[in-house]
Amino acid sequence: ASTALSVIKCKAAVAWEVDKPLSIEEVEVAPPKAHEVRVKIVATGICGTDDHVLKGSIPNIDYPIIPGHEGAGIVESIGEGVTCVKPGDKVIPLCLPQCGECSFCLNPDTNCCLKTHLHESQNLMPDKTSRFTCKGKAIHHFLWISTFSEYTVMPDSAIARIDDDAPLDKVCLFGCGFSTGYGAAINTAKVKPGSTCAIFGLGGVGLSVVVGCKSAGASRIIGIDINKDKFTKARELGATECINPQDFKKPIQEVLLEMTGHGVDYSFEVVGHTDTMVAALVSCHMGSGTCVLVGTPPLGSQLSFDPLLLFTGRTWKGCLIGGWKTKDSIPKLVSGYMEKKFNPDVLITHTLPFDKINEGFELLQSGKSIRTVLVF
Repeated sequence: ASTALSVIKCKAAVAWEVDKPLSIEEVEVAPPKAHEVRVKIVATGICGTDDHVLKGSIPNIDYPIIPGHEGAGIVESIGEGVTCVKPGDKVIPLCLPQCGECSFCLNPDTNCCLKTHLHESQNLMPDKTSRFTCKGKAIHHFLWISTFSEYTVMPDSAIARIDDDAPLDKVCLFGCGFSTGYGAAINTAKVKPGSTCAIFGLGGVGLSVVVGCKSAGASRIIGIDINKDKFTKARELGATECINPQDFKKPIQEVLLEMTGHGVDYSFEVVGHTDTMVAALVSCHMGSGTCVLVGTPPLGSQLSFDPLLLFTGRTWKGCLIGGWKTKDSIPKLVSGYMEKKFNPDVLITHTLPFDKINEGFELLQSGKSIRTVLVF
């Protein structure tokens, strides 16, 4: 336990400023304070949201920062008062905390804990200081968890213990991508058996929506992407049809209305673009359709749409990390994976050593990967 109180030097990927590639640096990671946990990250996925951090399109982010929010690791040490995990436990850091005490955590109808970054910035630990230093400078945390660092510190509201035998290089996807997409179908849309679904965007999260729709018993699952390379995997996971908007002269919402008669029962926007958000709304059934926004919208974007679209009975919903109360649910999802209830492994197209992180981002930006997992 002697290491428990010392500063750890390790490598991390730092975004010094907007629109610059990540820089691999040696950072110092301070020990955890009361109600904090220091974790050795074993594997971390690269999510589109991390790319938004590099581009400066996430609200209330301060630079320099260590991004990463889809990781899995092992508890190295714990601060005073921590009871939910102990050193040696396998864990998933939670990019959406569950403090268990706020009015939102006590409300069964939401998973949006008030400790979320969208309510109050998570660029520093709760005591408003950082645990990361590099070249004499304090470095900001990202969503309290900063998984692009070999060691990282987080509050105990932002960590969940998982099965001891879970493979960390696979289950890291439960920290964001898989849980988000799967839950959007199961929890937020509550997809019914025999229904028709359309998924706009077939990246790692969109394909996880496909998995959710299939497991809910949807009879038609239409995948939509401008990159047809995504279609093989989409079909493998349960998409019954795949269409590329660029193959049609008319808008994609008109194509979907023609394919289905009166629109789909459930549509999911998993891109994060305002034009596809409106297209997804129009595509769903005018009297009973539900459209779920899953993709992170760019900073400061505004929507313009005809309110009559909602007047007839459509529902437009948002969804944060698949609607899961994270600390309660993510360990259960991992257990379901261990029981082979679902297999997000097929979403992992590339596994790279951590030093090749910028190569991983190039694969994401060029559409060549679904999920790249970095291993330390």
